[in-house]
Amino acid sequence: MSPAPVPSPDEAGCAVLHVAVDDFRVSVQLRRRPELAGTPVVVAGGRGVVVCATPQARRHGLHPGVPLSRARRLCPDLTVLAADEAEHARAWAGVLEVLRSLTPVVEPLGPGAAFLDVSGAVRRLGGPVRTGRLVRDAVADEQGLTCSVGAGATKLVAALACAAAAPDGFVLVGPARTVAFLHALPVGALPGVGPGTARVLERLGLRTVADLAHAPATTLARALGDGPGRRLHALAWGRDERVVVPAAVRATGSERTFTRDVDDPRVVHRELLRVAARAAARARAAGVAGRTVVLRVRFADSTALTRSRTLPERTDVTRLVHATARDLLDGLGLQRARLRGVGVRLEGLAPAAGQPHQLRLGERGRGWREADGAVDRAGARFGAGSVRPATLLEPARGDSPWRGTPLGAPSVGALQEWEPPGALPGGSEWWTMC
Repeated sequence: MSPAPVPSPDEAGCAVLHVAVDDFRVSVQLRRRPELAGTPVVVAGGRGVVVCATPQARRHGLHPGVPLSRARRLCPDLTVLAADEAEHARAWAGVLEVLRSLTPVVEPLGPGAAFLDVSGAVRRLGGPVRTGRLVRDAVADEQGLTCSVGAGATKLVAALACAAAAPDGFVLVGPARTVAFLHALPVGALPGVGPGTARVLERLGLRTVADLAHAPATTLARALGDGPGRRLHALAWGRDERVVVPAAVRATGSERTFTRDVDDPRVVHRELLRVAARAAARARAAGVAGRTVVLRVRFADSTALTRSRTLPERTDVTRLVHATARDLLDGLGLQRARLRGVGVRLEGLAPAAGQPHQLRLGERGRGWREADGAVDRAGARFGAGSVRPATLLEPARGDSPWRGTPLGAPSVGALQEWEPPGALPGGSEWWTMC
């Protein structure tokens, strides 16, 4: 094998690549329907809305979240394909295999996108320009999919460069060009700036990243909160300390989408408990514990909001994960906002074995962690859901956002409540066996 060419000076320090398969879900479907290439095509989700569209369909205003009934009115020649999640998963697994053949440091972001750290592959592959070309050629040859690639010194710059490269292109933004590249973008291009944050910034007269960068950090902290304000100010100058982390140690969690929008806080809190319990159970199954609890809320208009809290010590205890996520949700002050879904995940993972635990005065040696272990063992023996939070067994009285049977209607007449040793006051409503 001939030696890789020496990278140019412009490529120095650009070790992070962001790879995004163009229109991933619809492109996967078009592999089986090549005759539809170049025509308006969308992939529809279970809620009867567009989840992905070809460029030809987007020209008619068909974007994710648009109801199919409206999509067909806007584009009479539209072809609607049903989502095939199994096929999408197989295609994404194939893409990841291609990426990992080039570098082992791959951080998937979800189907269709991933970060790569190629700093350890320069001698074998060459600089990021050559590596980006290899990525695009390999994905096209082996998976029949086109992808866009951005390269930069940080994850922020690489992701924004990838967006500028789409579709089917490559953009490299070296350190010398980073500030000029960022300052030409609108504030909405930065991660964490959704419609609500953008409106706050616009009221302050901040419409571009350059405006944001030259605004005092204290002003942004007062308007957005200390953490988010200072983080956006740092991003506006290209400062991003995040590193590419392989998926195995990145995060674990659970997210659910309601079959209809929900504005009842009682129902939302109940479903938050469901996803928090699942996230904690997945962490225990993987033998890890997390330091940061992240709440994700999706609204009826498809916008999303995330909030996080870092705990004093890592945990995989369902009760603590749920309590933290509940506090984050209550802190949003959503009142009767209509929600499409909620999710909880644990970040900052490390092996659970050997994690230090600070005992509190009067705390018993056995408590909720042991209760979770008993629940996991019961689920392994009798099936998932054989022991669950009693709140999830509450009859729905018609307010369930899920299809099928009422929420958690118990299969037996008598419920037996069980409280672990050292339970907190009010703990008797937590776990119920049926």
